[in-house]
Amino acid sequence: MKITILGMTGRVGSQIAALALQDKNQVTGLVRSPEKITVADDNLTVIKGNVLDKENIEQAVSGADAVISALNTDGDDTLSKSMPLIIEAMEEAGVNRLVSIGTAGILESRIDADRLRYQSSESKRRLTRAAEEHHKVFDLLEASGLDWTIVCPTYLPDGKAVGEYREERNFLPENGKQISVGDTAHFAYSQLGSDVYVKSRVGLAY
Repeated sequence: MKITILGMTGRVGSQIAALALQDKNQVTGLVRSPEKITVADDNLTVIKGNVLDKENIEQAVSGADAVISALNTDGDDTLSKSMPLIIEAMEEAGVNRLVSIGTAGILESRIDADRLRYQSSESKRRLTRAAEEHHKVFDLLEASGLDWTIVCPTYLPDGKAVGEYREERNFLPENGKQISVGDTAHFAYSQLGSDVYVKSRVGLAY
């Protein structure tokens, strides 16, 4: 499989790349700082560029079977500004499958009907800027024609994959407190071979 990874130098993206390369997939990473890539693999192509440059995205997704976006909010609006460019580039290239890493804040609230978790008393976070960015991405993907899945982990400490976690469509599993970076990467990567959660958000927690 030919997989394009955006955000490959981040915590989740780097572990997704490791899993994909371990399985002998052809991986293309679009990164701002190629020097941060420490792995060398014949199946890895690194493109220096920016997700705010549509030509860079077009180059990265050309010929891909699927795209994984592990971009984070980075304290700015790069996430929401890049997604329309990603969607457009994928649609023009005929690439339909997108798995994106989101946040549990954009899952449905169990407490306040018709609200997302970050908008309700269910969320303990005082700052909502990151969740608002992910919400914009969710709206953009819903309006697109892509076969998307948004993986929504709760509190995300570093840690290896153990492969035992709970998942739930559109909601955070009850009493879910955390999920490791490794298991988030494991689940996101597994979605490339599954259509169970196409056009859905998925809550992840232990």
